[in-house]
Amino acid sequence: MPLKPPFNLQPGQLLARGVSRHLTTHGFACIEEFTPERGKRVDVMGLGPKGELWVVECKSSRADFQSDTKWHGYLQWCDRYFWAVDGDFPTELLPDTTGLIIADAYDAEIVRMCPEDKLAGARRRVLTQKFGRVAALRLNQMRDPDFRRLA
Repeated sequence: MPLKPPFNLQPGQLLARGVSRHLTTHGFACIEEFTPERGKRVDVMGLGPKGELWVVECKSSRADFQSDTKWHGYLQWCDRYFWAVDGDFPTELLPDTTGLIIADAYDAEIVRMCPEDKLAGARRRVLTQKFGRVAALRLNQMRDPDFRRLA
């Protein structure tokens, strides 16, 4: 019988958890449900040890992937773009020009590395600052549930 994660998470959130755990082993810091700009929310944003920014979109089913019409807009917010899916997902649906990660709630494996398309320096600086600010605010809120009211 498979182990159940300690949280009551949706299938896509379980994938994001495994992806974040895996990227951390490669020196990345990850934020789930990160908003690079208004109207865009990526499942996982990873900030690498050399300042690289990766976006990973987690798809839990064929229908979930086919209903996603916004993913092209995320390409301008990262150096590399990946899909994360479970082992049963029909990966032939995913564009060959993007990265592929097979994941579960506990770990992941990068199956296909995508080409790097480096961000402009100004955009990288803005995103890195936003990443740090969001991470710090989330940490503060974890320690002090009333913190959001103050910020």
